Amino acid sequence: MTNSIYVRLRVYISILIVVILVGILGMMVFENRTPLDAFYFVVVTISTVGYGDIHPVTEAGKLLTIVIILVGVGCFVGLAATTLDLMIENRERAIRLRNLNMIIGVFFSEVGTNLLRVFSRNDPTVDQVRTALLVSDKWSDEDFSRAFASLKKHKPSLDSKTLDLTNLNRFLQERKSFLLSLYENPQIIEHEDFTPLLQAVFHLAEELAARDNLTDLPASDYAHLSGDLNRVYGLLITDWLTYMRHLKTHYPYLFSLAMRTNPFDAHASAVVR
Repeated sequence: MTNSIYVRLRVYISILIVVILVGILGMMVFENRTPLDAFYFVVVTISTVGYGDIHPVTEAGKLLTIVIILVGVGCFVGLAATTLDLMIENRERAIRLRNLNMIIGVFFSEVGTNLLRVFSRNDPTVDQVRTALLVSDKWSDEDFSRAFASLKKHKPSLDSKTLDLTNLNRFLQERKSFLLSLYENPQIIEHEDFTPLLQAVFHLAEELAARDNLTDLPASDYAHLSGDLNRVYGLLITDWLTYMRHLKTHYPYLFSLAMRTNPFDAHASAVVR
């Protein structure tokens, strides 16, 4: 719906600009007005103020004024209505996303944070971004922006050979019903970043479950699983940081616990010190 509103907004603005420019030029040519007077006349006409201190006296000027009123006023009203629609839509979408983040919080509590803890311990390059991910209550939007910039330079390099795939498979299978319940939630599609993460986690769970044995696999299969792991890991880090920013802004008490149990902090502890 938002896309259609933006399209309408661009159409109304484009038509309104054309009407204003044509109106100014026409009033200068037909009514011999100065550019300022012509602009003033077009604006007060389109805005339906109509002071009457400047009015057309030529037939061409009157015809032009009729066009300005019919087209310009309609576009002006349409622009105002569309702007209001956009404001309402953005507000409703913000509320929906805020509610959806509650679901994302449950995901991190049940699955995401545990996966990040396991993955970060097995990531040989995690020290490159560890400092950037030690989120604190002193962080500002600029700090989060710098952290996101650091993540763009970090390439996850998990090796499936070094992970305990059997335990990872058990962990994911035990939470498969939970993942399915999230996957079936129609609101999930509202969150453009979380949906790919959920798909990637679910795919990893299916890949692991499809193998009878997760040890002594061929090198090509280990490489394939490494790709699946790194896909999940990369998406997890970004979405976790996004969720941390959301908590800091809207739920300080939830942020406090999430900060104290940071999966990238080797000294993390839920105990308040």
